[in-house]
Amino acid sequence: MGDLFEKCYAFKRDREYIAAGYYPYFKAISSLDGPHVTIDGREMIMMGSNNYLGLTTHPKVREAALNALEKYGTSCSGSRFLNGTLDLHERLEASLAEFMGKEAAQVFSTGFQTNQGVIAPLIGRSDTVITDRLVHASVIDGVRLSFGKVRRFRHNDAESLRKNIEASLDSEGLLVIVDGVYSMEGDIACLPEIVAVAAEYGAKVMVDDAHGIGVLGAQGKGTLEHFAVTDQVDLVMGTFSKSFASLGGFVAGDERVVSYIKHHSRALIFSAAMPPSNIAAVQAALEVIQTEPEIRQRLWDNTHFLLNGVRSLGFDTGPTETPVVPLIVGDDVRAMVFWKRLFEAGVFTNCVLAPGVPEGTQRIRTTLMATHSIEDLERVIGICAKIGRELRLIP
Repeated sequence: MGDLFEKCYAFKRDREYIAAGYYPYFKAISSLDGPHVTIDGREMIMMGSNNYLGLTTHPKVREAALNALEKYGTSCSGSRFLNGTLDLHERLEASLAEFMGKEAAQVFSTGFQTNQGVIAPLIGRSDTVITDRLVHASVIDGVRLSFGKVRRFRHNDAESLRKNIEASLDSEGLLVIVDGVYSMEGDIACLPEIVAVAAEYGAKVMVDDAHGIGVLGAQGKGTLEHFAVTDQVDLVMGTFSKSFASLGGFVAGDERVVSYIKHHSRALIFSAAMPPSNIAAVQAALEVIQTEPEIRQRLWDNTHFLLNGVRSLGFDTGPTETPVVPLIVGDDVRAMVFWKRLFEAGVFTNCVLAPGVPEGTQRIRTTLMATHSIEDLERVIGICAKIGRELRLIP
């Protein structure tokens, strides 16, 4: 019998990167104030956060969280199924269902857990899940936990989806899952084509809109509103750790489907409920999204400013059309060196290596916030230009 931990001792990639001074992960932040953070006593521009609307520091969101903490304490100390359901949970679920244009919604304690908790109980042995090749890891793991078959279609390719559906017609049920906005590419799912193909064969459609809700659509309702396909998508999932400035996730859909999920989802039944302060923060953030559309406009103004700036320098930003702006450099070494130089210059970004993205597309992932100032972005563009030329990443 071998040693279970042998693979742990054999894993040395982390130590090698740390020793070389190029380890880009688990950086401890000692102060967090929207677009600026403090690390090791240095103030930096945060260009790696999913806090798209900057609501983590919004006065209404902070006040709501503090009030809930004062009234309910720090934890529900139990699962939603048993003793952990608060009136705050039920109010938020009703608000989310109405906002998303669905009959019902169910909240989970994390976004990752939401996808696991929705997919696994829905997909039986005689069912098939068909996903875009670039869906989030939580979707992949949710599919793995189910007992059904799985197929993957080429990214954002409706005809590839059609071929996979036609190869799965012996299944009892079919579920197509895509991201609304792809978190590493920044592009938007071609939902009109996807829902049209799915409808031809009676397949159900689920959209992970973690990066779309709050960002896309005239009212911030996400990718479904952006394409006017709300009634053609059966389930929509969202997270609270991005535009909603908190922690958790939710799924919205038909009342009977949501009820089935909440009574069969192990991820929900056997996990502690969202804490009161987190729920209240989401409720307040939702109200801000609905009443202060100028915040979303500032996000898009900032997005266009940065995107135009880095593209004009010659950076490869891929197919992005959202506040996710990747700077694709093509291999691990170049990505880590670029990340370190940016970090040393006071710009915090995300270094994404394979297999997090396909080999040959390693990148620096930047994200915009509504609270970035133009001065912040001008500085970021200037630093990217200087370092990019020195590293011969741009002309």
